[in-house]
Order: sequence, then structure tokens, then C-alpha cells
Amino acid sequence: MTSTSDSLGRELDQVTNDIIARFEALGAARDHAVTHGRHVIRAAANAVRALHRGEIDEAGALLVEARSILDIIRQIASPYPSVYWAGYVQDAMKEYAEAEITGAILQGTPLPTPADLDIEDAPWLNALAEAASELRRDTLDVLRANETERAESLLEAMDAIYAALVTIDFPDAITGGLRRTTDQLRAVLERTRGDVTVAVRQDRLERVLRAVESGTT
Repeated sequence: MTSTSDSLGRELDQVTNDIIARFEALGAARDHAVTHGRHVIRAAANAVRALHRGEIDEAGALLVEARSILDIIRQIASPYPSVYWAGYVQDAMKEYAEAEITGAILQGTPLPTPADLDIEDAPWLNALAEAASELRRDTLDVLRANETERAESLLEAMDAIYAALVTIDFPDAITGGLRRTTDQLRAVLERTRGDVTVAVRQDRLERVLRAVESGTT
């Protein structure tokens, strides 16, 4: 006759073996997601740098690479909610979206939605805020080139994004810390507004002085 302890031992072996197998699959999914996530973040960051340099084709190729890797992450992580919703996966989504949004604003193309990019809402909103902050660099670049109208246009884009983001009033657990990211954008926006205001006033003054010197006023 089989003893109670032997029966319990077999049952425990079966249960623990099943759990170990599930843990191994979960661990493998996590490791793949972390590794691939780093590749997405690297490609997205390089795409943003290329956009700042005006290297549109290179940025486009990097974004294609980032999206293809992100597709792999989704396939790996989707069966495991604890992996899919982990910070490293959501950060990869955010960095990719930031690059796509930055490119759209700089090139004047339609803003890609979360559905267009196949990412979650919170990473998209945080990416939007960070993309707006990225525009400060481009604004300063065009100011140095005396392109004040372009600078004003970029500032308007930053302003519009901030105005939209401050209407999102939900707990950080839902928005992924959007309030902090929006606060950071506000600081960047105000500094940029000051820079553009000074440059626009200087440009107007110089035009008036040139007009006076030429005797047209």
C-alpha cells in the first residue's frame, strides 16, 4: 500500500516541477525582453540624434529597426503580463514613440497615435512630453541660424503639447509618472520661451535699425 507521504511527495513533485517550468519560461521571456529592450532604446536614441542632425533617411532606418525589435518584444512578453507591463518593456515603447513623435513634429507630418505605433497609452503620453522637451535643442539650433519664424513654430508645438498634457489628471500608477514628466516639460518650455522671446525682439530691433539706416522709415 502506498503511504500518504509517498503520495504527497509525488503530488508535490508534479506541482513544483510545473511551477519551475513556468518560472523558467517566465525568466526566459524576461531576459529576452530586457535584452531586446536595450536594443530598442539604443536605436531610438540614435534616431533622435539623427533627426537633430537632419539625417532623415538614417533616422527612418533606425526607427524601422526599433519597431521590428519592439514587435519581437511584444510577441515574447504578451503571454506574461508581469513582463509586458514591466518598466523595461514600457520604457522601450516610450523611447521608440519619442523618436517617432519627434520626427513627425520636425517634419510636419501627422502625429502618430498609440494605435499607429502599437504601444500603450502611458508610454505614448510620456514620450510626447519628452519629444516636446527634445524640441528645445532644435529651437536653439534654428535661433542660431536666425530662423526666428521656425523657432516660433517649434515653440508653438511645445506649448500645444504641454497644454494637452496638463489635462491628463490621473494617478501616476495609471499614467506612468506623467505628472513629473509634464512638470519637467514646463521648465524646459519656459526656458525656451524666454530664449525665443529675446531672439524675436532682437530680430525685430535689427530690422528696424536696418530700415532706418536704409532710409525707408
